[in-house]
Amino acid sequence: MHVLILGAAGMIGRKLTARLVADGNVGGRGIDRLTLADVVAPPEPAGAAGTAEGVVADLAVPGAAERLVDDRPDLIFQLAAVVSGEAEADFDKGYRVNLDGTRALLDAIRAAGGYRPRLVFTSSIAVYGPPMTDPIPEDFQEAPLTSYGTQKAIGELLLADYTRRGFVDGVGLRLPTICIRPGRPNKAASGFFSSILREPLVGREAVLPVPETVRHWHASPRAAVGFLVRAAALDGQDVGPRRTLSMPGLSATVGEQIEALRRAAGDRAVRLIRREPDESVMRIVETWAPALDATRAMRLGFTAETSFDEIIRVHIEDELGGSP
Repeated sequence: MHVLILGAAGMIGRKLTARLVADGNVGGRGIDRLTLADVVAPPEPAGAAGTAEGVVADLAVPGAAERLVDDRPDLIFQLAAVVSGEAEADFDKGYRVNLDGTRALLDAIRAAGGYRPRLVFTSSIAVYGPPMTDPIPEDFQEAPLTSYGTQKAIGELLLADYTRRGFVDGVGLRLPTICIRPGRPNKAASGFFSSILREPLVGREAVLPVPETVRHWHASPRAAVGFLVRAAALDGQDVGPRRTLSMPGLSATVGEQIEALRRAAGDRAVRLIRREPDESVMRIVETWAPALDATRAMRLGFTAETSFDEIIRVHIEDELGGSP
């Protein structure tokens, strides 16, 4: 099987690559070729059973998507995106990458003719907007109040229609906010959810721009990779015509996050969190869902953490060598 990962240089892309190399298969089908693509050179994995190559490509550039699907990969992960805060700050870039790039990929697959790969598309809880119920059912109206959420909602509709027309076999994943994200902060408005835990765990200060009462929907990077692998192996008939699934996660307030940090690393770590209210961040975050009804996904075998203590433990195991 030939697997193509778009957005392979990002954190989730790198972790997904490592998982696929370690497993050597998806849903029992062996991986004999792995293509990693991003706008910067993705690291080529060591230990891959078959051929592995890195490609620098921008889906929104004319011809790029066609070249990527020319060899007809059996499985495509579309992870490439401009994150929420950057999409709000740079309108043109957000639509170019999040919408134009996705549309170019879908049209390249359609133009190939006689070719119907499994396409796993990453969406977001940002497709919803207030007023919202708690939790939000999958059939809740998608009325995003951010550009990022709008771009992802359009992507969900395109995925469903191209699947209905038989061009792709698409599965969309409405992801929780991924926490704790390792590495350097990115431009996501949700980045503070990770930084207020990640930085204090290694003795550094972190800024909290919102009140501790803010409640949000979370899952770890390890869970996110599990979502992607599970989606790749699903039978399309089990998914049905509604091709995007709300992923399971954990609903927690910022205050509950901080208390989990206290249990893991003590008061000294908590004192490293500096409160600096930021209205621009709050305006974005307050439009996001506090929790999703993930019943359908859970019935299909998707799982996530059930406590923030577990999310912190996963981060310590995967990124800090087992101890804070």
